[in-house]
Amino acid sequence: MEDRFKDFDTKRGEMFRELVKKAWTQDLDNKDLNSILHKMQEKHGYKDKEISFLRDHIRLLMGLDPRGDEDFSDELEKIKEIGYITGPMIKKISGICEHCHAEYEQCSCFEVCKYEAQIYRRNAGPEIDEQKCYSCGQCISQCSFGALADKVEFMPLINILKETETPVFAAVAPSIAGQFGDDITLGQLRTAFRLLGFKDMVEVALFADILTIKEAFEFDRLVKKEEDFFLTSCCCPMWINFTERLFPELFSHMSPSVSPMIASGRVLKELYPGSKVVFFSPCLAKKAEAKDPRLAGAIDFVVTFRELKDIFDTLDIKLQELPGDEKDQASFAGRVYARTGGVSFSVKTIVNRIAPRRLIKFKSKKVDGVKECRAILEDLAKGKDIGANFIEGMGCEGGCVGGPKTIIDTYHGTLMANEFGEDSIIITPFDNLNVIKILKEMGFNDIKEFIESKLFVRTIE
Repeated sequence: MEDRFKDFDTKRGEMFRELVKKAWTQDLDNKDLNSILHKMQEKHGYKDKEISFLRDHIRLLMGLDPRGDEDFSDELEKIKEIGYITGPMIKKISGICEHCHAEYEQCSCFEVCKYEAQIYRRNAGPEIDEQKCYSCGQCISQCSFGALADKVEFMPLINILKETETPVFAAVAPSIAGQFGDDITLGQLRTAFRLLGFKDMVEVALFADILTIKEAFEFDRLVKKEEDFFLTSCCCPMWINFTERLFPELFSHMSPSVSPMIASGRVLKELYPGSKVVFFSPCLAKKAEAKDPRLAGAIDFVVTFRELKDIFDTLDIKLQELPGDEKDQASFAGRVYARTGGVSFSVKTIVNRIAPRRLIKFKSKKVDGVKECRAILEDLAKGKDIGANFIEGMGCEGGCVGGPKTIIDTYHGTLMANEFGEDSIIITPFDNLNVIKILKEMGFNDIKEFIESKLFVRTIE
């Protein structure tokens, strides 16, 4: 394989950093875009006929759709005009698959997707069936050629951060613990976000605390008999969409809760009208979730951990040198949502507290990875007894810490998630005074009224 086709993700990172550097320090023009394009061609030896491939990747890095052989024209005007990136988020880039000599069933993009929906078929490269794709992003990480790529949502955000008039909040996933170094604290990340122009940083684990309480009440309400069961995790859009599309007969058992990400956006926008909320994520499925018409408007942009690292590196933000503004916003329970089994553990602690004398005891089953998720749903659809009434599904192996856009490996991420949880001085969601503070600021009288509000309910069509 020629060098220009190896490890394209690294080359894409180079282009993204160049875009960020130029856009942050000046007003971009088409001359700048072409300069990045030709620098990549010269450095890595791309041929003239492959220029359109690189050009489309630059468009995706700006949050725009591929346009094939067209030269740059109105892309920069579009970026200034749009305040929201539209889906679908994963795109095929033409003109590169001809260099891949793998047979269809040996191609990595087929292998990684076959348990999901078998949506890729060899025909001058993979084709994406938008009705079946769950935007997990695993195919992107497996394709070294760059034939499959996602839209990046940072470029439109730069304009908003630079204008300083709109308050913008950074909402960080619990799995961010340890991603930028074992000794980097959330307080240092908060300082870094403020340097970028954000008003503040909020732990999404705080909203996981709220949803833990909601899920416990829902379990107590819905699981009354031995044969009853409850499906969650509300935090994994891939698991929810997988169940909804392929096993609709089971979907009535799915948690009615929105994800902690969506809850964070909805609550922040209630408390701070006119604000923008950016979610920092370990995966790509969250980009698609934010675009779901039933959930749209809660989250304005989704930026992955890897993209955030590129941003910090490009703007020379050295986290280890920053002072930390430390705040305990979430409990152990909310923070361990980041790894497999975290939701089950957390909900069980609250179920045991609100209903200690339940006749039907809480029995959980945790599955992760698409293969295992599909297997347990097939068993449930056949009426098999799986020995559990609370089934937690996570699309990525290891949970969110195993997402395709994490920086550290899954094992290390799990250790850091557990340590992050143990560092909290808040024991359970019921002990979280931040939840009580939000409840009062929004005019609710008690926690049950709060968690049953429309803010935390997912609309099911």
